[in-house]
Amino acid sequence: MPRLKFQTLTEQMFYILLCLNEECCGIDIMDKVLQMTDGRVKVGSGTLYNLLEQFMESEMIILTKAQGRRRSYILTKKGREVLQSEYNRLCAQADDYRKMFL
Repeated sequence: MPRLKFQTLTEQMFYILLCLNEECCGIDIMDKVLQMTDGRVKVGSGTLYNLLEQFMESEMIILTKAQGRRRSYILTKKGREVLQSEYNRLCAQADDYRKMFL
């Protein structure tokens, strides 16, 4: 059975949404992800803009500003709920690890 779209998030998806807790444009998102993860997670421009489009179609983010080619976005309530759900899932995985090995 295939998983539902956005039922779980990739690292890139998670960090893009996390950045959009406040209004950001694409280049700012790429820079913030690199900074937040100390360079561990990189989001290429193709991946970023493809995901932004999918997030908008899924009503997880909205376009807030468009100036020329520069577009800014922010999370919607639905986007915050998806991000919170993924955070809860990751915490549960970490808890399971601790139970087994710590």
